[in-house]
Amino acid sequence: MKNSFCPFVISDLVSLSTALFLFFSVTICSQELRVGSAKRILTPNPLIAVSGGVGSPKPATVKKGELTVRAMVLENMDEKIAIVNIDNLGWPAALGNTSRKLIKGIPAENILIGASHTHSAPDAYAFPDENGNHGADLEYLQWCTVQIADAVNEALKNSEPAYLKIAVGKAEGKIAYNYYAPDLYDPRCGVIQALGTHGKNKDKPIVTLVNYAIHPEVIGSDQGILSPDIIGPLYDRIEEKTGGMAVFMNGAQGGMITADNRLDDGKEARDWQECQRIGNLLADEALRIVSDAPMQEDPMIYCANKTVSFPIESAPLKYILQNSPLGMSTGDIDSISTTLNLLNIGTAQVLTIPGEALPNIGYYLKRKMPTEHPFLFGLTNDAFGYILTKEDFNSFKRYDYVSRTSLGEKTSEILINGLLDMVSNSPKPQSE
Repeated sequence: MKNSFCPFVISDLVSLSTALFLFFSVTICSQELRVGSAKRILTPNPLIAVSGGVGSPKPATVKKGELTVRAMVLENMDEKIAIVNIDNLGWPAALGNTSRKLIKGIPAENILIGASHTHSAPDAYAFPDENGNHGADLEYLQWCTVQIADAVNEALKNSEPAYLKIAVGKAEGKIAYNYYAPDLYDPRCGVIQALGTHGKNKDKPIVTLVNYAIHPEVIGSDQGILSPDIIGPLYDRIEEKTGGMAVFMNGAQGGMITADNRLDDGKEARDWQECQRIGNLLADEALRIVSDAPMQEDPMIYCANKTVSFPIESAPLKYILQNSPLGMSTGDIDSISTTLNLLNIGTAQVLTIPGEALPNIGYYLKRKMPTEHPFLFGLTNDAFGYILTKEDFNSFKRYDYVSRTSLGEKTSEILINGLLDMVSNSPKPQSE
């Protein structure tokens, strides 16, 4: 009896073991993080005028570096997220939403589109003058929306199994300072690096994301030069050293965190060599900061979003939103809506800011985030000018300009409450 029963039991056990192995294998595979990256060159040919803000774009006759759009896609189980940055002063949601409609496989609300804030790229707002005329090249902007979508679609298609290294640390050296009050800025640099788990990219960086608050305005818009400014050399340096792609996301750089191009004689270095110096230094610091970070082999990702509405108290911004041909107004002439995002990526948490928040707002938000790895993506999903607290609004004479180019004194409170509400109602990022 025993001999005739054993084969049946063994056969059943083998089948059960095989089924369990396949189940757990499928479960593990479905939970692995996949990361992809892709980029497109956006340098117009022939060159077109560049914009450093409100007013008529200035003609450009020379280029230094290439304008690009870069996409980093993360997917884990059913969650898919795209982080995109474009070399421009800002990128309105009216343009971003055009790209989102062309992107397949990622929910529109999970596609974060930010701008590097270079002051040497074409006008993306079609800033209207007092007669309602503008100097933007609408055909170029439409072409860019397609390139953005193509980059994201390619990044998703090329995604591969990956692990992460995440770190936040002080970037040392002469990189940035506060033009209004030199020491009042956040020197921290956040880095998320994805490395392959097998194949030709095993243990090699696929993409390195750098998050740092700075105005890339060494060259500016008045020298006849089209350029990514310091961000171009940063990309080149990281890609030369790692072999993978680089993507930059700005931070809370408002009022007025700028590139430290000061010279001993009181003047400023405003050439491509200075862009290379600062970009290379920031790249080197980012790689140093992340170099000893531990591997995160099973990082989870999470994306939340929230729609908020800001009152428009600024007459100049109200005029721009109403009269730009891009259709940035949402219909209500006294308010504008936008999307805020919260991301958890392994041990990192990310909050988005639709403009240029002053550094005290950035410090406050980071302090309230439940992680040692807080990231703020400024100028993301929209770019509504400066964001300052109601206490700072129209206060110091030094703040006259940032107050005039802000939606109004209520913006920061609505922003902070909206972001912290998402923090309170979202899962915490993983702990180390």
